[in-house]
Amino acid sequence: MARYNYERLSAQDNSFLLMESPRHHMHVASTLIYECGPLRTETGGVDFERIKRATAGYLHRIPRYRQKLHFVPIEGSAVWVDDRHFSLDYHVRHTALPRPGSDQQLKELASHIMAQPLDRARPLWETWIVEGLERDRFAVITKIHHCMIDGSSGVDIAQIMMSLTPDREIPEVPRYIPRPAPSNIELLRDELARRAMLPVQAVRDFREFAAEADNLREEVTTRLRVLGEMLGLATQLSESPFNGQNGPHRRFDWLNVSLADTKAMRRALDCTINDVVLTVVTGAVREYLQLRGVNPTTLDFRVSAPVSVRSEQERGRLGNRVSSWILSLPIDEEEPRKQLERIHETTLELKKSRQALGVEMMMRVAEWTPSVLLSLGAQSLGGQVNTIVTNVPGPQFPLYLQGARLEAVYPNVPLLETLGLGIALMSYNGRICWGFNSDPDIVPDVEHFAELVAKSFERVAAAGGVEVSERPTRVRSLDSGGKKPKKKEKARRREETPTPLPAPPTEV
Repeated sequence: MARYNYERLSAQDNSFLLMESPRHHMHVASTLIYECGPLRTETGGVDFERIKRATAGYLHRIPRYRQKLHFVPIEGSAVWVDDRHFSLDYHVRHTALPRPGSDQQLKELASHIMAQPLDRARPLWETWIVEGLERDRFAVITKIHHCMIDGSSGVDIAQIMMSLTPDREIPEVPRYIPRPAPSNIELLRDELARRAMLPVQAVRDFREFAAEADNLREEVTTRLRVLGEMLGLATQLSESPFNGQNGPHRRFDWLNVSLADTKAMRRALDCTINDVVLTVVTGAVREYLQLRGVNPTTLDFRVSAPVSVRSEQERGRLGNRVSSWILSLPIDEEEPRKQLERIHETTLELKKSRQALGVEMMMRVAEWTPSVLLSLGAQSLGGQVNTIVTNVPGPQFPLYLQGARLEAVYPNVPLLETLGLGIALMSYNGRICWGFNSDPDIVPDVEHFAELVAKSFERVAAAGGVEVSERPTRVRSLDSGGKKPKKKEKARRREETPTPLPAPPTEV
């Protein structure tokens, strides 16, 4: 038996390391907003030390949080090993906004934090506790590298961190005993032995696949067809104001809408919530292009819509179990109902054709692929789409952090090399929280795009005959209960709404 302990990254997890560069970082992030409640200190701040002690109390339930990367020499693939020098002080950090800090100031701080890379010499996560937010609130900004989690496992981690009740118990902290890590020679030897066994493993995997398939010939034919369709998507994209060679800076904005209203739209329009979301995005993209002087009928605007392939048995595990749909948005269509009909038809066909199998198959093949080839394949994936729209279902009940009630959670999806905008959604306690991550050198007015999404949401609702109970909002506290903002609030929102860029003189 080996005297050391480590765990290999899957090919999909490793691909997120290979996609990373100094200009675009592959961590997923979230900005969570809480009521201060019992965490308020006598001086009006937040009890940071209590939050840190509570964090230490659940780390043993997330072993990956105390593991760091180690790379196999020559071959270059990565493995997880326990960090002998783990220090919670490095990962849980304390900062503040100048009181009373506004939502806009929090967005700017989140943008700055998200634009900074994670240190690969340490476990790949950070949590920032931000006090000073107006209306007696504070925020938690989290960063976790995509090689550790996908959307579903991120939700699982959030529920480990928090409780279903305002419970303020701090669990006892078990002693941390790091396991010995392998030497470079031992890692290289193990990797060579693993590669020597790959043909045997391939035969074993095929036998298991054949035993599980109801119709082997049909299943093989379907998978070959799907793989061919995926490779066929690797064609040159239409140029758009959402794309370009992105840089190191980021700008973050958000929006929240009623989940009940979205479900009412789904029922009225006889479709899925994801169809509604994609239709709302279609309307916003179309209007944004027109404001930038681009004719939407001339573009094939593709989005990647990640699809979880995590089984019930895999719930609670870290790592990535996600595939993706790639579809063209009907931005050439003006009417929301017709847009939705075309999207619904497309998503039904994608389900029928099992396109999501394509990425899953590519990742299985990648398990046998040297890192240099996997790197080329990972980089090519970013050239297939104009943007990403990811929708993660979250808990529909309130969560608490040491008694402080969570109001909202705004997700942030990393940008691939040529993307200027990424859109992420998470539902929580009756709301859908939208997060917009942008490169300001490509999409300099992401605030305006968020407003266009809000307008598009109302247009899609009207197309289904649904009267929204709460208007979409970017800056209002969720505790407003959907009431109309006061005159001062309206004036502030008008000031914060940016003027769209002037249209260029020619069409694309």
